[in-house]
Amino acid sequence: MRILTIFIVMVFFFTPLLVEAARNKSYCGDLKSSFGPFDYMDRFNLKKELDIVEAYHFTSNVENMISGQSTVIGGDLNYTLHAWPNHHRALVTLFKYSIKEKSTRIAGLKWPVECYFDRAIRMNTKDAQVRSIYSAFLSHHNRNKEALKQLRVAANLEPNNATILYNLGLLYFKQKNYEKAGHYAEQAYALDFPLPGLRNKLIRAGKWRGSTAKDSGK
Repeated sequence: MRILTIFIVMVFFFTPLLVEAARNKSYCGDLKSSFGPFDYMDRFNLKKELDIVEAYHFTSNVENMISGQSTVIGGDLNYTLHAWPNHHRALVTLFKYSIKEKSTRIAGLKWPVECYFDRAIRMNTKDAQVRSIYSAFLSHHNRNKEALKQLRVAANLEPNNATILYNLGLLYFKQKNYEKAGHYAEQAYALDFPLPGLRNKLIRAGKWRGSTAKDSGK
């Protein structure tokens, strides 16, 4: 009887997880849209389509989280990210708006905030900026291992992107992996990254391997 009870408890506990895992691929919706979807990486060849969405939905007021344009802010972001799933600036605004609202479920959005990152990645798996923004979202929610994974993908896609390398160094420093933090810091500063924050953190921790005299003049 005890074994049967344990089995029943396990079924009730794990079945929802299995069901969720099975439907995860479609949980955040198909990318099909009445207008689009368009790849933001190809925006310079699709200027007309981009201008339409940004004129009616992703205006400066929406981007700065002041007010909606065609509907509420969340609704305009929802439309923008339906048409352009990996729209970098819209994803940044969405992330910032979720912080402002202190929620990942916002009025006007069809799905939770994280779904829009899932959709953006599905739109173009080689979009490093999406991975970088998603990493910031994950880090904000203290999901540091997942954040590190996304940022490492971004660094592999754009190995000479100083900002990505710098942020990767910050994440490793946060995990007290000073060797890797220093490695990525050196790479970022070799590419003339302007902010001294990571270098200063490493200096205070006694882990900076570069020339402090030379770097202090940057």
